[in-house]
Formats: sequence, structure tokens, C-alpha cells
Amino acid sequence: MSDTETKGMSGWVGWVGFAAVVILLNGLFSIIQGSVAVIGSNYYYVVGEDGLVVFDLTGWGWWNIIIGVVLALTGFALFSGATWARVLAVIIAGLSALGQLFLIPAQPWWSLIVIAIDVLVIYAITVHGRDLKH
Repeated sequence: MSDTETKGMSGWVGWVGFAAVVILLNGLFSIIQGSVAVIGSNYYYVVGEDGLVVFDLTGWGWWNIIIGVVLALTGFALFSGATWARVLAVIIAGLSALGQLFLIPAQPWWSLIVIAIDVLVIYAITVHGRDLKH
């Protein structure tokens, strides 16, 4: 019998560790992305078929910094296996994915990658999160 089976954990417990690392990195990337938006140009311009679209990046930068800090702290907390950390991770990853939808006009590829990562984190935590509980 393996060591994880004697503790009541399956081999899938690594998924939650993966989610913790990914959510931590996602938080760090969001902090960097938000910092660039706050420090850099205040507006993003897109000329569309209906005219000029102006998007204020400063407010969005602060949102990304706040979400990034919460994501990073949640990533650290996930290593403990606490139920509150798993619940918070699912909520904050969902908010991160929702927030990235609004950034698609400014950074489409980055936003889609972050959304995919958030969905993968939510999957890992909801399907295999109980395996980490002590």
C-alpha cells in the first residue's frame, strides 16, 4: 500500500498542488499586468466599425493588482489543504476569469490564456480538492 493511500489521499492530490502553484503564478502575473497598466498609458484605443472605443486601463490595473494579491495569498493557503482556502480559490479564480473577459479588447491572447488557467484551477480544486484535506 502506498503512503498516500494509507493517509486517505488518492494519487490525484497532485492536482491541488498544481492548482496552488498555478494560482500563485496567476496572482503574480496579475500583479505585474496591473502594475504595467497603472504605470503605463492611461487609455487603450481601438478603432472599430462603430467608431472609436476608449478603454481606461488605470482602473483596470488596480483591479488586477488587488485580484493578483488575493490570488497569490490564496495559492499559498491552498498548500495547507484548508477548506476555506479551496472555496476562496474557486471564487477568486472565477472572478479572475470574469475580469479577464473585459480585458479581451486590450490583450486578447493573454486574457484567453488566463481564463483557461483559471478554468483549469477551478477544475483541479473542485474535483480533487477533498483529497488534500487532512
